[in-house]
Amino acid sequence: MAYKQPVSVLVLIHTPALEVLLLERADKPGYWQSVTGSREGEESLRETAIREVQEETGLDAEHYNLADWQLSNEYEIFTHWRHRYAPGVTHNIEHVFGLELPTVMPVTLAPNEHINYEWVDWRLAATRVFSWTNVLALRALGERYGLTL
Repeated sequence: MAYKQPVSVLVLIHTPALEVLLLERADKPGYWQSVTGSREGEESLRETAIREVQEETGLDAEHYNLADWQLSNEYEIFTHWRHRYAPGVTHNIEHVFGLELPTVMPVTLAPNEHINYEWVDWRLAATRVFSWTNVLALRALGERYGLTL
């Protein structure tokens, strides 16, 4: 079994009007999040972000403004997802990227990963996501525009 690396990206997809794309997890209905995913092989974090956006939304991040926000968070991996990692791995380091699209766009979900998507105001998104790291990324988005939660 190939284990996931405990290094991942979170890509906050948004418009200039701060509408944010949220995805509902297929394995945990009711759990909303931004695009996330683990690095594969020796790919760069940017390459991971581009790949994950493509896999989870069908969007080509290279056609838009993809920015490494130089933010990262270490978190404890939920017990029910630890089997995906090598034995003894309990923490992950997540690197935050922003992807600005010119407007709200339809996306094509990976059905094995997500069952629904919504575009919502960034403040509402912060109340919907299940991950504290996602909340911090949303707060950072607002701060980039001089706004606070």
